[in-house]
Amino acid sequence: MQAAVMRGGELVVDEVPDPSPAAGQVLVRTVACGICGSDLHTLAHGDQMVEMTREGASAGGDGMPMPRFMELDRDVVMGHEFCGEVLELGENTGNVAVGDLVVSMPVVFGPEGLSPIGFSNDYPGGYAQRMVLSDMLCLKVPNGLDARTAALTEPAAVGVHAVNKSRIKQGDAAIVLGCGPVGLAVIADLKRKGIATIVAADFSPMRRQLATRLGAHEVVDPSEDTAIEAWRRADGRSPLVIFEAVGVPGMLDAAMRMAPRATRIVVVGVCMEADTIRPMHGIVRELNIQFVLAYDPMEFSDTLRAIAEGELDVAAMITGSVDIAGIPGAFTELGNPDAHAKILVEPTP
Repeated sequence: MQAAVMRGGELVVDEVPDPSPAAGQVLVRTVACGICGSDLHTLAHGDQMVEMTREGASAGGDGMPMPRFMELDRDVVMGHEFCGEVLELGENTGNVAVGDLVVSMPVVFGPEGLSPIGFSNDYPGGYAQRMVLSDMLCLKVPNGLDARTAALTEPAAVGVHAVNKSRIKQGDAAIVLGCGPVGLAVIADLKRKGIATIVAADFSPMRRQLATRLGAHEVVDPSEDTAIEAWRRADGRSPLVIFEAVGVPGMLDAAMRMAPRATRIVVVGVCMEADTIRPMHGIVRELNIQFVLAYDPMEFSDTLRAIAEGELDVAAMITGSVDIAGIPGAFTELGNPDAHAKILVEPTP
């Protein structure tokens, strides 16, 4: 089958062996798969991704099984934001049937243990024509939802989890710094939860427009205005939650410096570099900083339901699509924030 392979720090379109489902697994045809910012980070900083993921997992303490990590000297087929059509069932399955359109959390249980789909040498992700998924983790796409929108379940669930972790409630206000796909997913879920004042900030005019479409009440260009001043104009009184969704050095410190007393700051942007903050800013204002990652199974399932029932409107973040041959070029295009927010991969069957 055809796939875009991470090999030697580059993306190469090549033929790779077709996967075969083991017991408890199903074979699916990739219908749509989003390109994620973490995929861009992995291509550029794969060694750091592996090192920090190993360190985080080795800390333990949560009872979760240790995943098998990718080895960068071997091929990796990325793609973890996917929707697929079931083609074949392995033994001991029964949750889904051939022909079902499904999404899944991007992990698979196999004879060798738990593997992350899209960050594995053994299990190809959605940048390939076919994938193997765990039958028990597959969720059928409901309500006739199209595969393109269903593929947004995974990135939207990241936003849902960040909002849940923030403990924001009606009567609070929110500032979202950064309107890439993660920031947009946060905005969409804040709107779903009835937050009356949502301020978004991004340098990109296109992404500011998307933020408005997905639910932001005020949008600002940081080169011309500040998010905190926009909040003061629009509200200025309600308890505030700031979502840092940029993930570059200096952003967390900037969020702390702008935050009023008792603000909650949620860090959902992934910064791959060393960063510096000044704790005194947090101490004198008694700030609360929450780091977040991914989602839990219930949040993933609820996100799919909310999208399918029209409660969570995220389709607007799709700004382009490519086939497998177009993936390397799409990675380049996504480096320009004025060009795209979310590009989907739609492999030829």
